[in-house]
Amino acid sequence: MEKSLYSHAGVNVRTFAKAIAAPYGLYDIGLNVGTVVVGTSADTAEFAVDCIETWLTKIGFQSHSDIQKILLLCDGGGSNGYKNRLWKLGLYHKICSRYGIEVTVCHYPAGASKWNPIEHRLFSFISLEWAGVPLQTLAIMLRCIRSTKTTTGLSVNAFLNRRRYDKGIRISDSLFNEISLHPHDVLPELNYTLKVA
Repeated sequence: MEKSLYSHAGVNVRTFAKAIAAPYGLYDIGLNVGTVVVGTSADTAEFAVDCIETWLTKIGFQSHSDIQKILLLCDGGGSNGYKNRLWKLGLYHKICSRYGIEVTVCHYPAGASKWNPIEHRLFSFISLEWAGVPLQTLAIMLRCIRSTKTTTGLSVNAFLNRRRYDKGIRISDSLFNEISLHPHDVLPELNYTLKVA
């Protein structure tokens, strides 16, 4: 079974907060369920991949026991950007190799991320839920995210990730060439599949 997920790295939330909070969201369009992982460190490719693994182990396998393929629709830049080698390497090792899941990634081109359904179907409602609420603690932020609901049945899970992530990790050509990356015929820089060879 193939699962389609929309993923998005949120901006660092510093206003009102006593700690850095980097929300990373995933939206399962089939179930109308969002998952947001709030990190307290840098918004890096490692963090983005860990968020997908968190969804997979805490939600994905319970909701979809027969996952063999995942389709990720992502923005074009940032921690899960199409040029980010650490992102691709992490997906390959932490999702493909570890769980035997084929991962297809399709990135929105520059300026088009506003059409990513995660903006309209998840983060817009989270923003309404915490509008006017001083996000003074991570507990308040998580509570607001978890209490986000809509009349069409949206529910949202939220998890906290306190792992420390280093910025500026570079991936050598030799290490990157070890992964099984298959660019698509259409827009190959933006669309590719990772699978165990």
